[in-house]
Amino acid sequence: MSTFLNLRRPPYRTYSITQLCREFGATPRALRFYEEQGLLSPTRRDTSRVYSYKDRARLQLIMRGRRVGLSIAEIRDILDTYDEEGTAAQDAEALRIHHRRIEQLKQQRQHVEEAITELKAAAAHLENRYPSLKPGLDS
Repeated sequence: MSTFLNLRRPPYRTYSITQLCREFGATPRALRFYEEQGLLSPTRRDTSRVYSYKDRARLQLIMRGRRVGLSIAEIRDILDTYDEEGTAAQDAEALRIHHRRIEQLKQQRQHVEEAITELKAAAAHLENRYPSLKPGLDS
């Protein structure tokens, strides 16, 4: 039975900052920032940072969260929930945060659509007033 459990565990592997930056398209500065924020906890080998399999998984979640516009605080809440309460609680927290972000993006989309409509109306007014300024016409 213990052999079966060992097969399910991720392999113990470490990563350098260069390897993770290359894999995730991040900068070393970003990884150091995430470390300062308590999101990653690499160990040290002399002056080098050594990232664990867990750090890599956390970085993957961080990068996904940042890509969809989650704040560092929201990402920290999701990661901390896992550390404190486990997977089910983390999933519930992530779901709550994701729904909130969806609503924020919908509202943002509405504001963008309103701005586009307003700009189109202003542009049409100016083009009617000054036909020579219409795009595509030679002056």
